[in-house]
Amino acid sequence: MTGLIAELRRAARGEVIEQAPLAPRTSVRVGGPAKLLVKPSDPRALVDVLGVLRGAVLPWLSLGVNGAVIRLGQDFAAEEVEEGGDHVVLTLGAGAPIARFLSLAREQRGIGVAWAAGIPGTVGGLVAMNAGTPAGCMADHLLAAELAFPDGLRWVGAPDLHLGYRHCELPPGSVLTRARCKVRRGSEGDLLEQQRVAKADVDRRRATQPLNLPNSGSVFVNPPGDFAGRLIEQAGLKGTTLGGAQISDRHANFIVNLGRAKAADVVELIALARRTVLERTGIELKPEVRLVGDFEPPLPSELQPHRLKPLLPGTEVPAVEMPDRTKSCLRVQP
Repeated sequence: MTGLIAELRRAARGEVIEQAPLAPRTSVRVGGPAKLLVKPSDPRALVDVLGVLRGAVLPWLSLGVNGAVIRLGQDFAAEEVEEGGDHVVLTLGAGAPIARFLSLAREQRGIGVAWAAGIPGTVGGLVAMNAGTPAGCMADHLLAAELAFPDGLRWVGAPDLHLGYRHCELPPGSVLTRARCKVRRGSEGDLLEQQRVAKADVDRRRATQPLNLPNSGSVFVNPPGDFAGRLIEQAGLKGTTLGGAQISDRHANFIVNLGRAKAADVVELIALARRTVLERTGIELKPEVRLVGDFEPPLPSELQPHRLKPLLPGTEVPAVEMPDRTKSCLRVQP
């Protein structure tokens, strides 16, 4: 292991931490240690890290004791702005906060992105889950994603990611490094209206969602024609507490950490909500959260199909031609 860690440090040109606690690094503040936490300095370093992990036959998706977690920092990748006349093309690193996507769009008079206001997380998360609200989602803007593989970096067009409702098919073993997005430009009046809409949406979320407590956002995907939160509340589970976790008494599709929750508490509440709704309505709720890692006790059998399996970095991916980045580029930030 000592040799592997030294090799990873050379490849990452950044942090490599053994038995890194993950609870402080997750939005719901639960999770066990990662065997290794690796923070590559930039996309090229990430490629080298994936090559080392592949050579060591060490999966990087596992959050338990049998794998490595790769963490991308806010300054992991360069930021670019490309002029497009009535629109602008923004390229942001996967580790950039969603708030930066909004502020960069605003700087360029970009409109149509108010739906992202108040969504927690990073640009990479926006793409990986095709996150959004009824007003819009990442698929409305994404042109292409840059992915890291052990043999290099490749751009993949949005159509090849098969984006759908809370769905994105990243090639197995790849790591998203950057996202290239198209945003419409508007007038000053349009920008003021977007600010008003964004503020109203954030205020609504604060009033209806438990944003004052650690949580991972919506737990289940809304089934067609209905809402997961309504079904869970109708089943009488709103406010149900187990250990230090609770099905929120403000919004039943959120599970919150009351202070001392364990991952097992959260998992059991997910299973309880899913099982109870299925028994009472016949509707099978699909988890929107990612269940990753080794669980103790093991995941309930009904949640096993929703566990994200550890994967080794792969190499197969459809590529796409990208425009010449030296043209119409307004700014590149290191």
